[in-house]
Amino acid sequence: MATIDRQATTLALAHALSAAERGLAVIPLSRTKLPALRSPHRTDPEAPACHGECGRFGHGVYDASTDPRRIRELFAAAPWATGYGIACGLPPHHLIGVDLDTKSGTDSSAALRELALRHLFTIPETVVVLTPSGGRHLWLTGPPDTVVPNSAGRLAPGIDIRGAGGYLVGPGSRTDHGVYGAAPGTAHLAPALCPPALLRLLLPPPRTPTTPNSSTGHGGGHGQGLVQFVLAAHEGQRNTRLFWAACRAYENGLAPDLLPALIEAALGTGLSEREARATIASAARLTGHRP
Repeated sequence: MATIDRQATTLALAHALSAAERGLAVIPLSRTKLPALRSPHRTDPEAPACHGECGRFGHGVYDASTDPRRIRELFAAAPWATGYGIACGLPPHHLIGVDLDTKSGTDSSAALRELALRHLFTIPETVVVLTPSGGRHLWLTGPPDTVVPNSAGRLAPGIDIRGAGGYLVGPGSRTDHGVYGAAPGTAHLAPALCPPALLRLLLPPPRTPTTPNSSTGHGGGHGQGLVQFVLAAHEGQRNTRLFWAACRAYENGLAPDLLPALIEAALGTGLSEREARATIASAARLTGHRP
């Protein structure tokens, strides 16, 4: 049975209600940062997938609400909750969380700066939440018609993305490792718009037909899709597409065979060989490989 810290629960509820006033949908969290309410279907392996249609609590982020009455009911059902989660991807903010972790042993902040320099974007002034481990959560907003997926380390080592179906631990939450809090000078800010160049990095590439291509030596398959993705780049997105494709090639063990084809495709879009190789070297570093 979870230990009940009534003061922590009261504070978490107050912070959650304050977040809801700003249009942020919330759920109660336990000290482990997991949803405080367990699934009502956990003992039934045959139960169909349910996102709350059953009317009961315990469906994680699908319970999230901005309705003060419902939020109070959620916390009343979980008196052991000491924090709250903020659902990402929901209107009106369509929140995107950039989680700069410190536990992986990498400098995630430096990795984000390198990405910003490489792809010519700047992180705007926005809400920043400091984590007990020394990490940071950056709050951004995306377009209403764009679904940003969750990812862990795909953008760069130590950078996790919280998108649709994910949640961020709200400031004021107390966990086993400490308290989450807004960085000085950012609590009053609204989440800033995600820079378009960064948003493109967060989205999966469009599906492209995979047809044999004798000039690259890759007939069909995932590798050919990455080559076609680079070939389809227009001016202003050539480096971005090459970088993304090279990261996927390194992550999937395709780099040794695929890099010559990616360089050839990049040259076909107008990049110089020096630019192409520099972009691929950056992808190698950010995925933990040698250029």
